[in-house]
Amino acid sequence: MNERAVPILLSRDLRETLAFFETLGFENRGAPPEEWRYLIIGRGTAELHFVEDPSVDPLRTSSMCYLYVDDAQQLFDEWQDAVEPDPATGSRIEAPMSTEYGMREFAVVDRSGNLVRIGSPL
Repeated sequence: MNERAVPILLSRDLRETLAFFETLGFENRGAPPEEWRYLIIGRGTAELHFVEDPSVDPLRTSSMCYLYVDDAQQLFDEWQDAVEPDPATGSRIEAPMSTEYGMREFAVVDRSGNLVRIGSPL
């Protein structure tokens, strides 16, 4: 049996969310956001879904998920210049750290306040 889970995160604006994640190498794998009022994006085998909720306060964490990757440090190095911190929305990228539970992790917060933690085993 092949099983997987896909997080459904909140987005205050699906077009804005798509543009943010496209800078990180994700692509739209569904219909245009206006057609479904839902967004499916992917990068490699990773997939994230978003549903629009204009009432989302971007300065509060609206949803979160964990993305396992082969090399978190390498991905951070690739993404760090693509994410511009924005105090108005709270979007940012946080530097990698090694955890006591054996992971190398960093975090990205999008313009809707979604926290995506990215990690790989040490």
